[in-house]
Amino acid sequence: MTDSLENKNVSKNPGLIGYAHTAGSAVIKPEDMGKVKGKAQMAMRQQTQDQLNKIIRQIELLGRQAQEINDRIEVSERIYDALMNFEPIINHHYYLYEKPDGNDVLSMVAPEEWGRKMPYTRFLAKVFLMADHTWQVEFMNNEDIEIDL
Repeated sequence: MTDSLENKNVSKNPGLIGYAHTAGSAVIKPEDMGKVKGKAQMAMRQQTQDQLNKIIRQIELLGRQAQEINDRIEVSERIYDALMNFEPIINHHYYLYEKPDGNDVLSMVAPEEWGRKMPYTRFLAKVFLMADHTWQVEFMNNEDIEIDL
């Protein structure tokens, strides 16, 4: 009987062949590897793009925060060099102006409170003196518009 099995086309390792080796074996369907790889690649691209978008939003936020700090430094330096005829009080708003001679002045008067004619060349910033004696810039006038005197 062993002779008859050897003459037939019977695999010695049926688990390694790529098709069913008996009538009752499980159906073996070849996978479309292009389709499988395409789905995997699409999922990978979606995930990595989501992660990149998060990083881009974080970079934009950090850029805005860095610009705010730069504005704060610039305005704070100008305030400490500015003419002040009063002692600023914590938790109050102040207004930084540029005089016609190029020097800066810190004032308690807002631009809209001057009436018909503001005595300064340019409004620079609205600031708030915080409890730690640092200045928070609430508005910075980035326009180089001068007022006619």
